Amino acid sequence: MARKELEGEIHPLKTEELPASPGSGARDAEKEAGGGAQSGRLSQWRTAAFFLSLYLCLGVAFAFSFVIPCPVRPASRTAWSRTYDDAAAYAFLAAGDADRDRVQDVLVAFQAAPGRRNTSDAGDRSCSGEGFASPCAFLAAHSGTNGSTLWERPVAEDLLSMDCSVEHGGSPACLISGNPAFLALLDLETGQTRWHEAANFGANSTVLSPLLKIPDIDRDGVPDFLVFAAAGEEIKSCFYSGAFGTQMKFSGSLRLPGWMGHLLHVTESGAHYILFYTVKALFAYSLQQLYRMAVGPASPAPSNLKEDARWEMVIHHKAQQVPLASSGDIQYVTKMSEKSGSHILVARSAMLELVNGQQLGSLWVVGVPHILREPVLGAFGADEIAVAIESRVTPKTKKVIIVEGSSGDIKWEVKLLSETWSPKPATLATADRRSIFLFWGLYQEERNGTGSWQGALQQRLYLFHPSLPNVLLELSNSTEPIVAFEGLLFEQSRHACYVLLAGPQAGSSPGRVVLSKRKLKEDIFGSHVIWLNQMPQDTDQNVRDHFHRMRFRSFG
Repeated sequence: MARKELEGEIHPLKTEELPASPGSGARDAEKEAGGGAQSGRLSQWRTAAFFLSLYLCLGVAFAFSFVIPCPVRPASRTAWSRTYDDAAAYAFLAAGDADRDRVQDVLVAFQAAPGRRNTSDAGDRSCSGEGFASPCAFLAAHSGTNGSTLWERPVAEDLLSMDCSVEHGGSPACLISGNPAFLALLDLETGQTRWHEAANFGANSTVLSPLLKIPDIDRDGVPDFLVFAAAGEEIKSCFYSGAFGTQMKFSGSLRLPGWMGHLLHVTESGAHYILFYTVKALFAYSLQQLYRMAVGPASPAPSNLKEDARWEMVIHHKAQQVPLASSGDIQYVTKMSEKSGSHILVARSAMLELVNGQQLGSLWVVGVPHILREPVLGAFGADEIAVAIESRVTPKTKKVIIVEGSSGDIKWEVKLLSETWSPKPATLATADRRSIFLFWGLYQEERNGTGSWQGALQQRLYLFHPSLPNVLLELSNSTEPIVAFEGLLFEQSRHACYVLLAGPQAGSSPGRVVLSKRKLKEDIFGSHVIWLNQMPQDTDQNVRDHFHRMRFRSFG
């Protein structure tokens, strides 16, 4: 008995064998027989379900692998060029997907007479056929993959501005202005006119660039446009319907002596302001205020036009002037990003000032003498906005300076020889959240032993990345005047290239205009490595390999 109790403690779930009750053997036999049959049928169903699932998975895999074709990505040439003879180029260069192949295409504007340009694959649409005197302005779209002409057409006797970041009815479009005074919206994919409207701004008036995209104020569901035109010291503002291009029945005017430029700024609260800058001052007018100046103070403004309380407290209302901490002639005003409430960068003749985009207070001021061109934005540290700017040192030399956006500290600079026709720098975002900086000039290691320069000065393209602060890569050169230059990602986060438009500029004697695209990584293969003020710290080939492994990313 004690042994049974001990086994029960060790095996608590083990029960003693009880004597079978009468008839229990027959019932157990029946259960075993029925359970076995049910278990067999269940096992068969499970096996069938398994093989059916397996066949379905194999069928789907087969369909996606062999039957349904994968989308074919177009094969892009690493380099291409297009030539226009007896032409002159406008300083407009835009990118957009005109043929829907998911590769960015290039749009360029030039001035030429019919029969004197390259029209081998674009047809021969003449100036007179469009009602323009010859020579006239042409707009052309070139495939980003191989440079072939997608479409080309005369658009004006003289082109004043071009913006190909517009949408109309969900499709990309280009908004252009030209002489005789008009506004037109062109379909980016075909070049056909969506709408064309004569612009009557009065005698001796000039349309001012840029044309601004503003909220829908006529309540037709399409964003509208605001256009400024200057006649002497008077600046006239005109509102245009984005849907049909018709000029709305109201306009207003301001007096801004010494106008230099303007831009649209959106505050964090969603209020739209127009920043005008003259040589001496910066002015801010709310879009609501310009609307009321045009239609009269008694008319209610649309609900999507409002003012920012903090801005209104800071602006000197009598003159609408924004207080600045710096002094000197204003040359450029730009936003540090396209986000609402972005800080505002003011470039004067000898200094940079960063203004808080929400409170309008000065964040920093740094001295940069003899600023040459409009600042370009990039990133020196990870996700840290930086400003690349060029400063004139002597009539033949300049400095390329990179300024940290958060503090105003100068992070890097290099001195180059430079001609006056050198274009502004360009940037491309890299996967490490920084930027490649591209700029033109001639590094001084090219000087010979006598201190003179051999031959005519060639502008050469240089590449800099903050990961190797002591290295420059020399990529290519150009002896022709450069009209426009841009760094572009031709595909989403890949295919980093630069586009160059070289030749005579519109308004000068016609000549040979060349539009070219080059893939950045191909030029890195044959680049010349320059070590800045230090002995080489690695082999040149390792440096090239470092840059060639670099990955790029799209903004946003």
